[in-house]
Amino acid sequence: MSADATMPVSVVVERRKSDHPWQDYTWRPIGVLPRAAPDPWKLIAEGDDWAHFLAGSLKLELFRRETEGYLANLSRTPPLVYVVLRRAEGTGEMDVEPFHATVCPYEAIAYDKGGDDIVDGAPMPPEVLAWVAEFVERYHVDVPFQKRKNRRHDDDTGEPGARDRRTEEAS
Repeated sequence: MSADATMPVSVVVERRKSDHPWQDYTWRPIGVLPRAAPDPWKLIAEGDDWAHFLAGSLKLELFRRETEGYLANLSRTPPLVYVVLRRAEGTGEMDVEPFHATVCPYEAIAYDKGGDDIVDGAPMPPEVLAWVAEFVERYHVDVPFQKRKNRRHDDDTGEPGARDRRTEEAS
């Protein structure tokens, strides 16, 4: 399915030294910039046990059917862009790569359930916030909740309305 709107974003990740015996570093997304990165894996800041990299670019996509999730995100303080990092094979010290970015918290939860990916939210930049807010304003439609009527079930067959049909057939 194609997106209704797209924006290229650059992903900023933090690499921090780890005390874990099997893991040299921990990784997490810490920011996005509303433009495509010219070169992936550019060092932009570092300290004694950490480094920040411009790790690459992703397409942030918006879909009309997901405006409820975007609206929930915009009501947060601060709104977030959720970034999915995936383990990369054979890349030396850069053992993760940006895989997906979304502003829908429900979609981010779905990626987080597998446990193999690193999923975290980064503060939404003002330009992205304005873009998402305008999209929601244009396409969101409140759907009122409608409670479904319960249908009687026959205990023997489990068929909905079976008891009602038998009563009608007997008359």
